[in-house]
Amino acid sequence: MLLMLTAVAWVALARPVSAADFSPRTNLVQAILSEDLAEQTQLIQNLIGAEDPMVQQALTAWRGGSVYIFETNDTKVPFLLDGTIDANSNAKGIRIIDGEPLKDADGRPLLFVTTDLTPADASSKVRKLIKVALDLFALGNANPKMRRDAITKLGQEQNADYLPHFEARTKIETDKEVIQSLVEAVALTQVASEDAKVRVAAIQKLGEMRSINSVSFLKQIETDARKTPDKFGPETIQAAHAAVLAIDSYMAWGNLFGTAFRGLSLSAVLLVAALGLAITFGLMGVINMAHGEVMMVGAYTAYVTQNIFKGWFGASGGGFDSYFIAALVASFIVAGLVGLVLERGVIRFLYKRPLESLLATWGVSLLLQQLFRHIFGAANVQVSSPSWMSGSYVINDVLLAYNRVFVIGFAVFIVVGTYLLLTRTSLGLQIRAVMQNRAMASCVGVRTDRVNMMTFAYGSGLAGMAGACLSQIGNVGPGLGQNYIIDCFMVVVLGGVGNVFGTVSASLGVGMTDQILQPWLGAVMGKITVLGAIILFLQWRPAGLFVTRSRSLES
Repeated sequence: MLLMLTAVAWVALARPVSAADFSPRTNLVQAILSEDLAEQTQLIQNLIGAEDPMVQQALTAWRGGSVYIFETNDTKVPFLLDGTIDANSNAKGIRIIDGEPLKDADGRPLLFVTTDLTPADASSKVRKLIKVALDLFALGNANPKMRRDAITKLGQEQNADYLPHFEARTKIETDKEVIQSLVEAVALTQVASEDAKVRVAAIQKLGEMRSINSVSFLKQIETDARKTPDKFGPETIQAAHAAVLAIDSYMAWGNLFGTAFRGLSLSAVLLVAALGLAITFGLMGVINMAHGEVMMVGAYTAYVTQNIFKGWFGASGGGFDSYFIAALVASFIVAGLVGLVLERGVIRFLYKRPLESLLATWGVSLLLQQLFRHIFGAANVQVSSPSWMSGSYVINDVLLAYNRVFVIGFAVFIVVGTYLLLTRTSLGLQIRAVMQNRAMASCVGVRTDRVNMMTFAYGSGLAGMAGACLSQIGNVGPGLGQNYIIDCFMVVVLGGVGNVFGTVSASLGVGMTDQILQPWLGAVMGKITVLGAIILFLQWRPAGLFVTRSRSLES
């Protein structure tokens, strides 16, 4: 037996260990074997930030009593048990120093049973040191966002043991956001200091930084300071009160700009959705209840385009990320063709018959919904965002989602494009001529049927692109169009039937007002209030914000 143990110890030490390769592990092994608390403290602190999974795993095991010592006459080898056990509850021993299994003289792995082993000793102070080290391992994470989030979380623990490590990391950190998180974490930890000068300086620093993460701590210390002024002193009360006021004011402005952005993005969504309707309903006078379903066509076209690109290029990468640009073009073409078929097959027989056109297009909308339920199923489908539309940009704690920014920019593009079409092209000239006086336009050679067909196809194409944009913001399903059709009609009527700039103004007003009222009244009451306000406004101005002038004598 003694011969076998000696052979095992020789095998464990026969392989030379490079200090450069295993320096953190060497420190860890020395800390486990040491009986001097001061030495253990220094060695464990040296492990913080080590980019070695074995070190973190072994520290966790040591703190939990799962590190063991293999002993021979003059050698001690710390090891862990492998996670895989056999039918007899035996597991291999894995050396901490190099991650290799312990072996006997014949080179076979040694097997151990947990109940037959004695864990390496770890006092309460050592376990506390290990916890600090494990908590601070995130300081060395290669991902700056992971470091920032971990530092923010550690700072809120207000653990004074973290302070030296925060300050040391600040000297070598290069990422600006992480540096700011470190400074905030240091100040937040110092708020709990018994030294009045340190505490007041930390509170003032958090106020200057407009630290939103610390506002609850500052309010609590202000409350505590007012209850026991003898303990904290008037300087703490004044500093905490001033810091809370500064942060609250900063948050109020941030909420204002955040609400403005959300209102602007909602306005853009409504504008993209309503602009096609402004063409078909406003300029042509056709009540198209299938407009929402044409938007649905665009959304499902984006879904199909996504799947085609996924089959070609995979689910990620530059090739796949370009699918949405192709989806916008495809959505415009497919929805435009659907609008063309709808106009040639149904609408052209119902001009100047609004009630009949309303009923007919409503029937078409039901038909399209059932058709898409049969093809794609009743459940929503998933349309992924390309990488360049995922995530958000933060400005002074105001979150600007990239997909919302894109929709805003796209809405501007559509408005400008529609304006140029109506004012700078022959088709636009003919559209305006037909809108103002259909009979006179026909007399001077304008083919009114062709103009109607092209106008309806263009409006339907815009609705298709709106559906593609909405696929990046909300759910895509057979009922997508029903969620927006009423709002679209309200925006068009409020802006003034047939007036594109009125549609822009109305969408801005409805979107902003809705976002402002929702925090106060709730989502449902906010929408009801907006709807009631629109109805009252139309009682005063039935023609909407902007009246469309016409030379037509028709009433």
